[in-house]
Amino acid sequence: MVYVRSTHVDKPEHNGDWLQHVMSAEVKAHLAEREQGLRDGLSDAPELVLKGREMVEILAALNLDDESLLAALYSPAYQAHKLSREFIAENHGERLAELLDAVQQMQMISELQSFQHGKPNVEQIDNVRRMLLSMVADVRAVLIKLAERICRLREVKNADEETRVLVAKECQDIYAPLANRLGIGQLKWELEDLAFRYLHPQTYKAIAKQLLERRVDRENYIESFVQHLTEQLQLQGVSANVYGRPKHIYSIWRKMQKKHLDFEQLYDIRAVRVITDSLKDCYAALGVVHSEWRHIQSEFDDYIATPKANGYQSIHTVVIGPEDKHVEIQIRTQAMHDDAELGVAAHWLYKEGNAGKSGGFEEKIAWLRKLLAWHEDMAENDELVAEIRSQVFEDRVYVFTPKGEVVDLPHGATPLDFAYYIHSQVGHRCVGAKVDGHIVPFTYSLRNGERVEILTQKTSKPRRDWLNPALGYLRTSRARSKVVTYFKKLDRDKHLKAGRELLEAELQKLAIPLSQAATVLERFNFNTLDDLLAAIGAGDVRLNQVVNQLKPTPDATSERLERLQRQRQPKSSKQGDVSVQGIGNLLVQFAKCCQPIPGEPIMGFVTQGRGVSVHHRDCEQLKHLLETYPERGLQVHWSRAEQGRYRADLVIDADDRNGLLHDITSILANEKTSVAQLDSKQDPVSQQARISLGVVVDGQTTLQRLVSRLLQVKGVHKVERSGV
Repeated sequence: MVYVRSTHVDKPEHNGDWLQHVMSAEVKAHLAEREQGLRDGLSDAPELVLKGREMVEILAALNLDDESLLAALYSPAYQAHKLSREFIAENHGERLAELLDAVQQMQMISELQSFQHGKPNVEQIDNVRRMLLSMVADVRAVLIKLAERICRLREVKNADEETRVLVAKECQDIYAPLANRLGIGQLKWELEDLAFRYLHPQTYKAIAKQLLERRVDRENYIESFVQHLTEQLQLQGVSANVYGRPKHIYSIWRKMQKKHLDFEQLYDIRAVRVITDSLKDCYAALGVVHSEWRHIQSEFDDYIATPKANGYQSIHTVVIGPEDKHVEIQIRTQAMHDDAELGVAAHWLYKEGNAGKSGGFEEKIAWLRKLLAWHEDMAENDELVAEIRSQVFEDRVYVFTPKGEVVDLPHGATPLDFAYYIHSQVGHRCVGAKVDGHIVPFTYSLRNGERVEILTQKTSKPRRDWLNPALGYLRTSRARSKVVTYFKKLDRDKHLKAGRELLEAELQKLAIPLSQAATVLERFNFNTLDDLLAAIGAGDVRLNQVVNQLKPTPDATSERLERLQRQRQPKSSKQGDVSVQGIGNLLVQFAKCCQPIPGEPIMGFVTQGRGVSVHHRDCEQLKHLLETYPERGLQVHWSRAEQGRYRADLVIDADDRNGLLHDITSILANEKTSVAQLDSKQDPVSQQARISLGVVVDGQTTLQRLVSRLLQVKGVHKVERSGV
């Protein structure tokens, strides 16, 4: 089989013959009838009919179905609002109307200001490509759009320079790589060459001149070479398909730039590919090639014996063909060819230098390529259509900023999610949002291709109900964490002010300056005085503990007097570190509901038959008991600061995420804290987690340090004592 691909750089002439070589008589008659009807209805705009016909000619070479060609014919008039959706649906069916809608939806790419002013970054360009594939439920719309861009490039050939450059830049950045990713070489080559011709006219002309021949002559050379090679393979009994094409000008220039080569150093300006039935035939074909023409040893590569890192397999060789012209020949089996086109070694991967960077999207491109190949089967197979759509189209939405930049967000994202994606302050000050110029609520779910504008006020602040998952204001963890951080900082400011006022008032009584509190930071495991004051204001650190640490040390005489006074006091009954003043031989036990530890304020409650139960002074259970039996309350205190082991139960509320338990247990290990209990519950709706943690510590200071460390874990909102 001899197969020569070719593209036309210049706009083709219309001679009235409707592609008789590539279209069946039935399809040709059907399209001719529709074209005549379109001419009759658009007598005032014949250029739209000609453009539609030109798009059909481009797409016919891809063997698309009748519906796609008809959509291409109608697309220019439909986008110019010369044909209504109602007319299309009524006369040609809803499917054709939906296909034309999808093509029109892609028109928004031309409105991107970021491609009209300045150079967009690589991430923005790739986001646009992804958006184009994601927004279109029918890949045929992408092909029609590519054909429309080729027509547009041809149209601006004689336009002013600014228009040519804008159109060429858009096609070079977006549409040519998109055609490359879909494996549509016929469209990619013309998009690249025309764009290159407008963007770098001098370079284009220089390379064209260096080729020393017209493009048609190069194509004739390749056709002759392919025919001769096919005959030699048949004579040797090698079963293979041979096809080739001359390398297009943009590809020549890109290789010269990439490898820093002069034109004379390029060996693959003319390329031929041999596809065999078996591995044995690959090497048999190689023998035929090398016996027929002299090859260049330094340009020989056997990627079958030694595949590339991405799995690519093929034999590459360069021979000196007729007229002493170099020809590159690639030899591979059909299976290798399929892997190179659809697998990890797909041609666009190593062309664009992105191998292995975003595997999920590349798998979807492979499915899109298969979709192009299966378009005939899919016409009558709804299950296959559903399967491919579920594989191809990502659960993402791509929306525009007012400046035309593309933002990639999870499916279901709201305007508030968008605002926090742009910047934290944009989210904090958000008071409203417009989508495509219309005001929408904060709970609105963004859709592909919408333009989002955030309305802000300097005095606006976040609301706590934004964090309520049931209300649907925020659906991304990124935005939710920024709101949580805001309120943590807001609460800190409030606690800092309260703590400063409390400590200053107590220290003034002792004539101690507030700055002296910095001397006990290490004692309470804080880095700055503000951290200590905020902890006092929040109630995490007891005020009297800090004051006691700052009191002047009594002299030896005072200490002896205090010891004598304590010796004269009545004996006390104690259990561990707790003393009940004035009562002897009384059983003392710690309450299990709150499990107080040394240093915390405590109070006793006389039980029946179990002695005195010691509670944390703020224990909810103790409050309930004293309301019922107020006469049973007893004043108790810690008699001395002995080193012991005490259990404390904590409750941790946090955002549910991967690695949360790992981060918490790492802190426990670093603090050398024994764990008596660890339970975790997750709420999949609110994406929140509650962790019950039982730890064994040697006192309040250790516990406070542990709580402080746990609050620093990403996503943790609150750490509290259980029962307190």
